[in-house]
Amino acid sequence: MKTGLHRKTKNGKITMQAKLWKMILIVSVPLMIMIIVIASIGIGYALQYKAILNNVTMASEFNQNFKDDVDLKMYYYVIDSQLSEGLPLKEVQSAEMIARKLTETTTKKESLRAINSVLNLCHNLQDKMEKIAETKEYNSREEQLVNNIYILTDMIQEYMYTYLYYEAAHLDALQKTMIRNMIVLMTVSVVLSAILLIFLLRKSRKLSNKIINPIDKICERLVAIGKGDLLVCEPIQADVREVQLLTDGIETMVGQLRRLIEKTAEQEKQRRRTELALLQAQINPHFLYNTLDTIIWLIESGEIPEAVTMVSTLSNFFRSSLSRGKNVITLAEEEQHIRSYLEIQKMRYRDLMEYEIDIPDHLKFYILPKLTLQPLVENALYHGIKNRRRKGCIRVTGRERNGCIQLEVADDGAGMTPERLEEVRASLEEAGGIESFGLKAVHRRIRILFGADYGLALESEPDAGTKVIVTIPMQTAEESAS
Repeated sequence: MKTGLHRKTKNGKITMQAKLWKMILIVSVPLMIMIIVIASIGIGYALQYKAILNNVTMASEFNQNFKDDVDLKMYYYVIDSQLSEGLPLKEVQSAEMIARKLTETTTKKESLRAINSVLNLCHNLQDKMEKIAETKEYNSREEQLVNNIYILTDMIQEYMYTYLYYEAAHLDALQKTMIRNMIVLMTVSVVLSAILLIFLLRKSRKLSNKIINPIDKICERLVAIGKGDLLVCEPIQADVREVQLLTDGIETMVGQLRRLIEKTAEQEKQRRRTELALLQAQINPHFLYNTLDTIIWLIESGEIPEAVTMVSTLSNFFRSSLSRGKNVITLAEEEQHIRSYLEIQKMRYRDLMEYEIDIPDHLKFYILPKLTLQPLVENALYHGIKNRRRKGCIRVTGRERNGCIQLEVADDGAGMTPERLEEVRASLEEAGGIESFGLKAVHRRIRILFGADYGLALESEPDAGTKVIVTIPMQTAEESAS
């Protein structure tokens, strides 16, 4: 009976089975170590990812309409309206509870600073609400509402968005690190597998050509994959079932890897689109309230044609605001939007403002982010013309310069001191804060869409007015899509 396959022969040589077991050990130990390392790293990243994702999920429970809800309820409370439900402490306490939970799980310094700011502002907001409740004089209550409540709710909402931004950025950075490290680990795995395969080929050359030839081809395929060839090929045909399963699995892995890469690329594009959408400027709801009040006043005064004109203009304004859900529109659409806005404001402030719009027709088919000019025109009215308390003019012009489009929103209002002008310019590049938020949002959206070479520039002189210069490339919708 041939028993040499199960033990050493009499002359001390290792049997075939012993050699096979030795080869298995030499191969399995490094692979086991590699698997343990990969698993440990994967678990570590998974725990980090889960912690940050939990923070983002919890922060997402924050009421996106927090400012509007609290401001409106406080307004009803201050004017003692029948719609008043009392102090909106429930909304503030809900935001405070979310912020307190997030402080316990947040580790990133910038995120922790933002959420602590939310918590402190919530405490301050409750104090200001209680102070209003103790105040009997209506004018004082209204002044506290404007100077305290509106500002604090705006800051709370802004800092919560800042917290979400930093946590999302942290999540994105962790994802990139995971991908980079996994590529390194996969490279190491391929190299180690190649070394082990070479060893096995040398030791098993005498076993069978039916095993050697398919393994050679598998090695060639792995090298091609390592060089970036992710096209799915026909699996290598082998007479050995285990080898056939291996080559089938490799091609399946390549197909899955290719789909994963494509999915990751699409997710990255979607993240960019979401990032741009989060930065879209929002129309001040008080503009709508005040416009509706003006329409009511015109109707009560018997000025029916003027009221009809204002309703029609308001309809055009919001139709152009929607822009069929587009984030990027043509300059012609943006001009129509601000023209409707200015026409409404001119009817409201007929003794206070005039406006002029001069944009050449050949520039109007180029694109820019939606709501680029409207916040600038609004600033010119409320911070320029109204502060000077005399009739002024807002001019919107466009021209081509150095292969770019320069749009200017100029007013002859109060202007700014050199010190204030420098503060506003510096705030455009700051990462946080609410200083000049409308200008900063427009500036950041332009840079996200077109790059760091474009954005806003400011010029101003005291009592002479302010000019905001918008620089964008001459880019059409077709060029942007390509």
